[in-house]
Amino acid sequence: MKLNCVVVDDSSIQRMIIAKLVNNHPNLHLIGDFSNAIEARSCMSVHNVDLIFLDIEMPVISGFDFLDGLKIKPQIIFITSKAEYAMKAFDYDATDYLQKPIAIDRFNASVRRAIDLYSLKKENKEEEGEHIFIKSNLKKLKIFTSKIKWIEAFGDYVRVVTEEDSNLVLSTMKSFENDLSKEKFIRVHKSYIINIDKVERFNSKFAEIGITKIPLSRNKKEDLVKALSFA
Repeated sequence: MKLNCVVVDDSSIQRMIIAKLVNNHPNLHLIGDFSNAIEARSCMSVHNVDLIFLDIEMPVISGFDFLDGLKIKPQIIFITSKAEYAMKAFDYDATDYLQKPIAIDRFNASVRRAIDLYSLKKENKEEEGEHIFIKSNLKKLKIFTSKIKWIEAFGDYVRVVTEEDSNLVLSTMKSFENDLSKEKFIRVHKSYIINIDKVERFNSKFAEIGITKIPLSRNKKEDLVKALSFA
């Protein structure tokens, strides 16, 4: 098992130290290291990240402000030189809190904690099935993602079509893209996200799910072929 990691610290020396520790750890994979929250957020919009090593005191956007702006929060290991931030850090459900300078034994203990939490969440998710909650007709509904066939833009709403029914949700397509697994769901058109496990046939213009033909944008066929090959 390897956790995908990013390091965010405005100090180039500290970034280098933490990146080296990550690269030397057999259970960590470094996606990137960044001097500011803006660059890190941009990376996380295109990569799945399991763990962030995050400095708190950074110019313009602090570590706390960075987390406040994230819709989906990976595990966080805070890194700072000041102990007084510890209580606030754990208000953010931090996995751990490391003080600079970082001792390798303390670093490894934090990583073990992150791996244990990741394994536990994965086991729980597998037991009950991956799901999301949507609000439709003033009701909060639990939707198992394996049963979603496609998601369709519908004016100011989004229509979630499952094996049993469909529900209108006041939301955006981008929000659903962020919430759903990128391994199982792909946006094939500005108005459609499909569950690749439900695709029965496709050509250059359509993906077929049952009797429904989902339009493919001109540049999305290659993405769909690639996604299906890994499904």
